[in-house]
Amino acid sequence: MLDLLGGFTTLFTLWPFLYLVGGFLLGLFFGAIPGLTATLAIALLLPFTFGMEVVNALVMVMGIYMAGIYAGSITGITLNIPGAPSGAITSIDGHALMKKGHGAQALSLDAFASSVGGMIGALVLMLLAQPISELALLFRTPEKFSLVLLAVVTVTIVARGSLWKATVAMTLGLMISTVGIDPMVPTGRFDFGSYHLVEGIGLLPAVIGLFAICELLVQAATPARNAMGVAVADMPRLRHRDFIPNFGIIREIGAFLYIKSSVIGVLIGMLPGGGASMASFIAYAEAKRTAKHPKEFGQGSHEGLAASESANNAMCGGAIIPLLTMGIPGDAVTAIIFGVFLLHGLVPGPGLLVDHTATVAPMFAALFVASSFVMISVMLFGPFYLKLARINRGVLYAFIALISMAGVYASSFSGFQMWMALAIGIFAYALRRFDYPVVPMLMGVILGPYLEEFLRRSLIVSQGDPLIFITSPFSLMFLVMTLVFVWLLRLRPGARS
Repeated sequence: MLDLLGGFTTLFTLWPFLYLVGGFLLGLFFGAIPGLTATLAIALLLPFTFGMEVVNALVMVMGIYMAGIYAGSITGITLNIPGAPSGAITSIDGHALMKKGHGAQALSLDAFASSVGGMIGALVLMLLAQPISELALLFRTPEKFSLVLLAVVTVTIVARGSLWKATVAMTLGLMISTVGIDPMVPTGRFDFGSYHLVEGIGLLPAVIGLFAICELLVQAATPARNAMGVAVADMPRLRHRDFIPNFGIIREIGAFLYIKSSVIGVLIGMLPGGGASMASFIAYAEAKRTAKHPKEFGQGSHEGLAASESANNAMCGGAIIPLLTMGIPGDAVTAIIFGVFLLHGLVPGPGLLVDHTATVAPMFAALFVASSFVMISVMLFGPFYLKLARINRGVLYAFIALISMAGVYASSFSGFQMWMALAIGIFAYALRRFDYPVVPMLMGVILGPYLEEFLRRSLIVSQGDPLIFITSPFSLMFLVMTLVFVWLLRLRPGARS
C-alpha cells in the first residue's frame, strides 16, 4: 500500500514544502497572465529539474499544476480575458458577477470551488492509483500496444478544430519520434548522416519548442498595443476580508453540485486528451441541465461558476492517474510531467508505485495541500490580482525567451539542441498559423517510441500474426474502447449535424 502518511511527512519537511510554495506561486503568476499557462511554466522548469532532488522537482510541479489551472480564471473573472483556456467557462458567469459589483465574491467562490475540486481529485488519485497500477501489472505487450493506441487516437479526436489537422499533427509527432537509433536494432534512422541526430530529437527541445518558443512567436505577432498589457477597469478598492467566501451562497449551491462536478472532472481527466477545458464545459452543461433556474447561467450564476471551477481542478488528480499507473499522459501538462520523471531516470508505469513509493507519495500529498493553498491565496493576494494584467508583455516575453534557451543549453550543453528547439518552435508556429493543434504533436513525440516498440515486440512474439491483438481480452477491450470513443466523439456528432 502506498505510504501516504510518509508522503505528507516528507512534504512538510523544509525544502519540499518551500519548493511546493514556490511552485504554487509560479503557477499563480503564469496561469493568471493571459497568454501564459501552467504548461509553459512547467516547460520552462523542466531543464532546471536536473539540479533538483526528484522529490522536490515533482512537488514543485504539482504546485504549478494546481495553481496554474486555477489561476486561469482570475483574469477571466476580472477582465473577461481568461489567463488559460481552462478559465474560459468560469469567466462567463464570473465576469457577469464582476460587472454587477460582486467581483470579490466571484473570486472567493471561484477559489473555494477550485479547492474542493482539487482536494477531491487528489483523494481519488490516492485511492485509485494503487489498484489501477496493480491491474496494469497484468498487461502484456499486446495490451500495452492497444492502450497506447487508445491514447493516440483519443488525443487526436478530442483536439479542437479539424480532425484532419489533428491527425496530421499527431503523425508529425510520431515521425519525429522515429529519428535516431532504432529501438530494436542498433542502427540509425533518418539521421541524414548527422551524428547529432543519431541520438534522436530529445523531449526537452520538443517541449520548449512546441510551447515556449511557439507561444512567444504567437505573442510577437499580436498588435503592438497589447504589449503593455490590458487596462484594468476602475473599481472600488478591495480589502483582504472581502475575499472570504460567503458560506450562505455555498450552502445554496449545495455539496452535491461540488461533488458531482468534481467527479466529472476526475473522469474527464482520466480520459487521454480530456483536459481542464473539456472538464469545465461538461460540468457546466450538466449543472445547467439540472439547475432550478437555468436561465441564470451566463448572467452571473453561482452554480455555473462552482461547477466549472470544481471540475477543472479535480481534473488534475484524474489526469495523473493514467500517467503514473500506465505511463499514458492525459494532457499537455502531464506529458511534460512525464518528461520530469524521465529526466530523473524514472519511467511512469505499473512498476513506479511499487519501486519508488517514497518518491511518488509526496507528490500525491503535494497535490492535496496545493488545493488548500488556492483558498488561502485568494484571501492573501485577492486585492493584487488585478495588477497582474498591467505587466509589460514585451519585457516579460523577452525574459521567457532567455530562460527557455538557457534552460535547453544547461540541460545538454549542446548548441545543436538550442537550434533544434528554435526550429521546432518556428515549425509549430507555422502549424498554429494554419490552425493545426500542437498538443497532438507533442503526444506523438512522447508516445511514438512506445507505440512502435510494443507493436514490433507483439508481432515478433506472434510471428507476424496481427490476431494477437484481438485474442487477448484486455487488448480487445482497449481496441473496442478506441472504436467507441471514435463513434461517440467524432462520428456520432458529425452524423447528427
